Amino acid sequence: MGYGIKLTEAQWNELDRVRFTTDSKAVFRNCLIILMSDSRQTIAAIARHLGCGTDTVARVRRLYRHGGVAALQPGTSPGRTSRATPAYRKALAKAVETCPLKLGYGFSTWSAGRLAQHLARVTGIHYSDDQLRRILRQERFSFQRPKHTLKGKRDETAYLKAQKQLARLKKTPSRIRMARR
Repeated sequence: MGYGIKLTEAQWNELDRVRFTTDSKAVFRNCLIILMSDSRQTIAAIARHLGCGTDTVARVRRLYRHGGVAALQPGTSPGRTSRATPAYRKALAKAVETCPLKLGYGFSTWSAGRLAQHLARVTGIHYSDDQLRRILRQERFSFQRPKHTLKGKRDETAYLKAQKQLARLKKTPSRIRMARR
């Protein structure tokens, strides 16, 4: 029971082709398990070499015996489908890439709460701030704190003039006269 699977040259080539053309780590590992099983390695040795459990190696070998290479593809995970439909994700991307001021809001940067409220109003699907951040990460958006400056709110010419005066004062040596009491 502990020793492998005997592969033909055609089966070996097919596993090797699938292993090097897949993007899935699980499929790569599963193909490698079967290929290593052909070399008469034990389940424990394969598990130790690949850093997985012996149950995983036994399960993959059983799947291959019953279903061939097609059975090495991981199945869909159980659970309900996400409420973040493709339409929701499209609305999310559109909102993130649009300045809130252009959408009629009185602020210039999105926060997770503001974005969640906007998307709830637009799509009818409400998410908490944390869930929205998770979806933003899945959509390859980064969520960062904005750097607030007074640029645009201050008189820039007066600000630059004050900076020049300050620089000039720092350059001139101070003349402090010491007086005795």
